[in-house]
Amino acid sequence: MDPLAGLLDGPRARGAFLLKSVMTPPWSLRIEDEAPLTVMAQVRGESWVVPDHGDAVRLGTGDLAIARGPDPYLVADDPATPPQAMILPGQECLTPDGRHLTELSDLGVRTWGSDPDGPVVLLTGTYPLEGEISRRLLNALPPLLVVRDEDWENPLVPLLAGEIVKDSPGQEAVLDRVLDLLLVAALRTWFDRPGASAPAWYRAHGDPVVGRALKLLQHKPSEPWTVASLAAETGVSRAAFARRFAAAVGETPMAYLASWRLALAADLLRQHPDLTIGAVARQVGYGSSFALSTAFKREHGISPQGYRTGAA
Repeated sequence: MDPLAGLLDGPRARGAFLLKSVMTPPWSLRIEDEAPLTVMAQVRGESWVVPDHGDAVRLGTGDLAIARGPDPYLVADDPATPPQAMILPGQECLTPDGRHLTELSDLGVRTWGSDPDGPVVLLTGTYPLEGEISRRLLNALPPLLVVRDEDWENPLVPLLAGEIVKDSPGQEAVLDRVLDLLLVAALRTWFDRPGASAPAWYRAHGDPVVGRALKLLQHKPSEPWTVASLAAETGVSRAAFARRFAAAVGETPMAYLASWRLALAADLLRQHPDLTIGAVARQVGYGSSFALSTAFKREHGISPQGYRTGAA
């Protein structure tokens, strides 16, 4: 599991909040939900995303934006339109002066807005992410990024727009998976664009030697890996492998492995309160709960049990 997959498989990654907004100008929403990650897909018309700190960005039909929280921002027909609603944590919706909102209403399954035939249709997916693996990816993202319609060919936005209004059995699972695919495809397009400042671990996956080693470390963290065994698996000498890995990733193979194991351990402690510390240690490659506890406390400044208690 690489950090891109970890974004979707980490604690509470499932069950994103999905909504279709249908609006007629003027309209403006102040987003203060503190969500770690929000995907916005412009199906029809145009919208503006206005961060509190940063330039306003226009979304045209087919464009997609990803906002990294928790900082608030405005989504509106025009940057100058005053907010008519505030979206708070838990998706609570109020007027700017704290009253119950009446200007916008329920228009159907996962659909709301000011006009069922409005010229603006925007899909929003909010991820309630937690976890150390997903944080590695979130830290590599700007507060707001946009993938333009002309920069990719992707059928997932029309698919999501068609599925979001259905209320069939298993529909939540369908929507989760379509949104996940859309998010991963958008992030790949963003990282792969010319001149992109993609994180080192992402670029390193393109190296046939280092990429192979990263997959081994990420998918089999419990193995007793050494520089020598990784070099043997990738078909190069120990010295050549160590140099190549450090140059591509920015740290030694063993330093990366230690950090990865501890991130996995932190997420397991959050996700699985029924697992003992010893079981977590074995899953991530530590020989005992004591060994994990020593390394974990050095990394996080708290014991695994203390971390689990705080997360709960």
